Formats: sequence, C-alpha cells, structure tokens
Amino acid sequence: MIGRVLLAALLAGIAAGLLMAAIQHVRITPLILEAEKYEHAPAGHDHGSAGSPTNGQAVANAESEEDAGWKPEDGMERTLYTTLASVVSGAGFAALLAGVSFVSGLPITRRNGLMWGLCGFLAVHLAPAAGLAPELPGMPAGDLFLRQTWWIATIVATGLALYLLATRREPLAVLAAIALIALPQVIGAPQPPTHESGVPAGLSAEFVANTLAAAAVFWCLIGSFLAYALERLASDVSYEHAAA
Repeated sequence: MIGRVLLAALLAGIAAGLLMAAIQHVRITPLILEAEKYEHAPAGHDHGSAGSPTNGQAVANAESEEDAGWKPEDGMERTLYTTLASVVSGAGFAALLAGVSFVSGLPITRRNGLMWGLCGFLAVHLAPAAGLAPELPGMPAGDLFLRQTWWIATIVATGLALYLLATRREPLAVLAAIALIALPQVIGAPQPPTHESGVPAGLSAEFVANTLAAAAVFWCLIGSFLAYALERLASDVSYEHAAA
C-alpha cells in the first residue's frame, strides 16, 4: 500500500518537475543569467558600462569564480542540472503531500487536488517569501543558518495553520491558525547588513514575480497530478486510521 502511494507521488512529481523545468528555462533562467552579469560588480557601479569591466574588476571576477568551485556550464549542462533539480523537487514535494494526506487522514482526490497544491505553495513558497523574497545572484543575504531556520519554521507554522483551517471551525482554532501564520512574520526573517546591490531593482522584482508564479503553477501541477496518480494506483488506501 505504501509502495503504491510512493510510486504515485514519484510519477506525479516527475511529470510536474519536467513541466516546471520548461517554465524555468523560458521565464527564470534568462533572469538569472542577466543577474550574473552584475554579481561581482560594485553596488554603485554604472550599469551602462557593465559589459566592459576594468582590469581590476575582471581579476576580481576571475578570483571569485575560482573560489566558488564547480558549477554547471551555461547551455545544455545547466539545463540538464536544472531539470534534474526540478524533477527531484517535484518528487519530494509530491511525497510530502502524500505523507501529510496519509497522516492527517485527509485524502487527496481529483476534486481537491488543486487545493492541496495551492496549500503547498502557500506554506513552502508564499509565506516564506513575505520575509525572504527569492534572490538573484549578486544580491546581499543574511546568515545562511538563520535564514534556513526561519524558512523551515515558517513552513511548519503555516502548514499547521492550514491544517487547523481545513479541519476545525471553532473560533479558537481559527485564531490559533491566524497566530501561526503571523508569528514568523512578526519575528521577522534574518536580513543582510545592507540591501545595496548591483542588481537592478527592476530585474529583481521581475525575478520575484516570475519565481512565485512558476512555483504556484508547479504546486498546482503536483497536487493535480498526485490526485490523478493516487486515484489510478492507490484508490484503495484507507485513511480511517488517521481519522480515528
């Protein structure tokens, strides 16, 4: 039984990941490539001369690239690794939704699969983005460990809030859900010492908008595909154990 649920999650995640990779290739990767032109440039540099760095800047860029270690080459190699990451993420997120569904006793069906996907987007992407917006290369960032801790805590708190809203109608439960959603934002995400960056503000805003839109589509695909796969491969799975 568990094996068929995992198989359904794997197939749904792969399908959603392949489509997400196509969206990334068209809408997101070009923005990242554009931002990389500014990654090693001083925050106050003249954008009009970005294509002709000084000798000192060129040396600094070369040293930074050496320190950064291995990274995929632009073109086919980068596309391949981006696609692989999208597929692995899709499979992982689909397994996460299936696990939450099984443990909570709330089945994923064709009627609510899209809603499950939207809830995943709200918890994993939209709520954290309120404090930590998607970042382009070259943008300043706070302490990595603190950001990861805040990000995970926000996902957990938002997920619990959505569970309360989906299963309880008592005023106290609704208030608790609202408090869980608000608490990470009240605490605040770790911020960088400065927000100065050589990346143009318009490029950053476009990246945030496209990243969140793509994530919303990604999660909707995961929820919808998972609902279909579960119906075909694991329609006899019982949720009574969790509801008891």
